[in-house]
Amino acid sequence: MGKIDRTLVADTALRLLNDVGLDGLSLRAIAKELDVKAPALYWHFKDKQALLDEMATRMYLRMVAGTPLPPGTGWRERVLISNRGLRSALLGYRDGAKVFSGSRFTGVEHAVQMEENLRVFVDAGFTLSQAVRAMTTAYLYTLGFVTEEQGVRPMPGERREGFDVGERAERLAGYPLTAAAGPAIFEEYDEQFEEGLQMLLAGIEARYGIT
Repeated sequence: MGKIDRTLVADTALRLLNDVGLDGLSLRAIAKELDVKAPALYWHFKDKQALLDEMATRMYLRMVAGTPLPPGTGWRERVLISNRGLRSALLGYRDGAKVFSGSRFTGVEHAVQMEENLRVFVDAGFTLSQAVRAMTTAYLYTLGFVTEEQGVRPMPGERREGFDVGERAERLAGYPLTAAAGPAIFEEYDEQFEEGLQMLLAGIEARYGIT
């Protein structure tokens, strides 16, 4: 085994995540995968949260690389492209949204995209504060949406027990509208997400008067 560094440890952790989930991910398990002693990892990460911060950073940078924003992309398109890309990136990992939630990016590489996004919003007429709120609201929508989505479908093709729409409809037969709402709540995630993004855009335009 060659010399380990932060990137190697984080990438190994992301690879293991799909097998063991966030609860099963530990520095000990990662050390075993890398064929090193666990204390060697504490040289790079003082605790699991520090590792999660690096994992979230790696996920974000991969997402940005995979969802380029062409020159001249306006603020609306940036909201759509960026949040579609974020959702796709989070869904690529078991518990991806949980890893991202509450994590702090390491380094300053993430600031490249953020600076560009903020500049586009400000040039479109938003104040800096409004730009931050608009971007943050969209980000939190996506993070919350994927958290709930992965609560039902931890990975593509998987479905947690207890979320069968047909069984739910039978249990709630006395509440016909609630029973019929099952597919719109626990299925059709792509349609749900896109509708939510359009609602967000409409709300941002209405709130700040920028079209």
